[in-house]
Amino acid sequence: MSGRDDGEEKDGVAGYMQRAKKQAMENAEHVAEGVAAGTMSEGKLFDVATTIGDKRLDDLTVEDTTCGYCAVGCRFDLYSDGEEVLAARPADEEDAPVNGISTCVKGKFSYGFVNSDDRLTSPLVRDDDGEFRTATWDEALSRVAAGLGGIKEEHGGEALSVIASSKATNEENYLMGKFARQVLGTNSVDNCNRLCHSSTVAGLAKTFGYGAASVSMGDIEETDCYLITGSNTTEAHPVIGTRIKQNVRDGADLLVFDPREVQIAEHATQYSRVKPGYDAVWINGITRYIVNNDLQDEEFLEERTTGFEPEEEPEHDSADDRDQRTEDRDAGREAVKQAVQEFTPERVEEITGVPPEEIASAAETIAAADTCVFGWTLGLTEHSHGTENVMAMANLAAVTGNLGKPGAGVSPFRGQNNVQGGGGDMGPLPDNFPGYQDIGKDEVRAKFEKAWNCDISPEYGYYTTQMFLNDDVRGMYIIGENAALSEPGVNHAGEVLEDLDFLVVQDLFVNETAEYADVVLPACSFVEKTGTFTNTDRRVQMVKQVMEPKGDSRPDWKILQDLAGRMGREWEYDSTAEIMEEVNSLTPIYGGVTHDRIEEEGGLQWPCWDEDHPGTERLYEDEFDTDDGKAHLQAVGFSEPAETPDDEYPFSLTTGRVLYQYHTGTMTHREEGIMEYTPSDFVEIHPETAEEYGIRAGDRVEIESRRGEITVPAQVTDRVAPDNLFVPIHFAESAVNQLTDEEHLDPEAATPEFKVSAVRIRRVDDGDDGDTDALSTATREAGTGDD
Repeated sequence: MSGRDDGEEKDGVAGYMQRAKKQAMENAEHVAEGVAAGTMSEGKLFDVATTIGDKRLDDLTVEDTTCGYCAVGCRFDLYSDGEEVLAARPADEEDAPVNGISTCVKGKFSYGFVNSDDRLTSPLVRDDDGEFRTATWDEALSRVAAGLGGIKEEHGGEALSVIASSKATNEENYLMGKFARQVLGTNSVDNCNRLCHSSTVAGLAKTFGYGAASVSMGDIEETDCYLITGSNTTEAHPVIGTRIKQNVRDGADLLVFDPREVQIAEHATQYSRVKPGYDAVWINGITRYIVNNDLQDEEFLEERTTGFEPEEEPEHDSADDRDQRTEDRDAGREAVKQAVQEFTPERVEEITGVPPEEIASAAETIAAADTCVFGWTLGLTEHSHGTENVMAMANLAAVTGNLGKPGAGVSPFRGQNNVQGGGGDMGPLPDNFPGYQDIGKDEVRAKFEKAWNCDISPEYGYYTTQMFLNDDVRGMYIIGENAALSEPGVNHAGEVLEDLDFLVVQDLFVNETAEYADVVLPACSFVEKTGTFTNTDRRVQMVKQVMEPKGDSRPDWKILQDLAGRMGREWEYDSTAEIMEEVNSLTPIYGGVTHDRIEEEGGLQWPCWDEDHPGTERLYEDEFDTDDGKAHLQAVGFSEPAETPDDEYPFSLTTGRVLYQYHTGTMTHREEGIMEYTPSDFVEIHPETAEEYGIRAGDRVEIESRRGEITVPAQVTDRVAPDNLFVPIHFAESAVNQLTDEEHLDPEAATPEFKVSAVRIRRVDDGDDGDTDALSTATREAGTGDD
């Protein structure tokens, strides 16, 4: 905007005069301000400032909206002059039920990506020479319709897949699932949830019925006790972290179990360092201590659960009955009380490194508390046995009776702004329609076939991770997901993308995935459209357009509608409110969620069965979402990571997030202020390990797994154990997923094992003392553990 007059910057003498006039006006304003300050009273100055401020605000667009970063669901007012986001300011507390006046650094300041110089504002198509060129929407959409339609005609819809976007609205994700099934004829539609919390969904669904948090933010703020694991809460979910710290200062207990001493552990009543990949072991150890010392909630277990006590065997039964019981036990479905007995204190310490006294202390703290919230993120789920980890945690919550009452429950903190709603509730999944309705059930499938006027196969499609392992997928439509960086074994992911017959990418930028595309379609950011997001405690909230779309970019729902029309399906939605009405009619848990109600009531938590239902603050107060209304506890045995350290690769590498970055950096890397704090990747190394390998803070270190290698600067810190390393996930330049394993997936949820990779390290000797400038001052100070 600098140097502009009437919207156009002039050249030559005219430009000089234009700039001089602008400077004179600015100087005049400063002079006038000085005169006013010297002659007017403070009260008069305040009145003048208020009048001028109100006049300037009249020229701005102000909308209350929901944050587009993590899934805490913070709400605030965004101010725009039509060209850019100028400010994010707290909304009224009643309009911001989750965060009140709080925001994190990203939600407050990080909007530079909207106007970034490399923002995609026109469609791109790849010519025969392999280069992209700008195209009209008509040409680009015709190319997409021909490319996807040709594969469908020749190989069937099963040869196509769609990766939906947890950044997009609920309404848009609903259409992504509908587009896959109705227009393309495939059930192979999935999203980033597969790479993070799908094991949470699977584990909680099997035990309690809903694959979501049972609590509200109020429960998190008021509980007597927390057990948090695999969550760098203060950096990944800062507003939740603040709420927890405030409650701990007021007397709540905080138990943190994690391989890395994350920031939230600094506030813990008890921090226990655990060996990566063995979470079910220490959780089962706590459960064993509780049941063996009669600390369990017997009334809750008897009245509201099954699967805790072993079933009594009848005195007289047939050989077939005995064989069936044996088969059930072999499948891991024996009673929890019996299954945890193998996890003695001595065995738990041998496997996980947690001393018996810490297991006992944690168990007694949870049992003594009136209420407890069990919180986790990807450190618990991104394993080849992540579903088992979640079921072990669900068992512990039930055994202690911490479900269905104020201040108690399970709370998987979700990472992307709409991964709960768009990534799960809206059904862009290979096995579920919206509302977690199983596509394999004839009556459910018939309902959607009638509504969408199409035939739908009862066979489940491919999960995201499976799409990259099956040669029969010939075409992909990837929306708002950077699979080239986020998939495990990214070298393999790149090869798959390169070999596709046709790839269309729909995004804000030409990211690493778009480099492989045949067509790239420019989408809108969340500040340029209207719809809804669903946050981590199931709260559906409004997202409002505060700016016009940049260039020729379009909202995802409008792109999908136009493309569906070109492929033979006429959609006639005039707004996202109309799309939500269709969601209401087909999705029982969203039956009463409408845009009008959300506006009036400030958000609604599902299940919300109809327009007279108030929504559900807390799940399972009366019964669980199971056939018999009881929690079905699932016995969990011993599992270990698919890959463990050995003499050749002696370290366990784990990955995660840092406060000043977000996911693969698509948004935060375009924010200059943010990049001052964490401008590059790094590896955390324990001081003992650093000394052994001759590594100092800032030295470049090569990390190698069986799948690849990266080179990053070192942070020397005792946040990690001597045999562990930590690397963030946010940087394309180093792409830590070159090191992770794409083959060993959770058998229930197909989640990859991001959190444990066997690696080796060496200092890179490039003839100097190491690239100390590769780390910012803030990062170096946080990461040097030399003391």
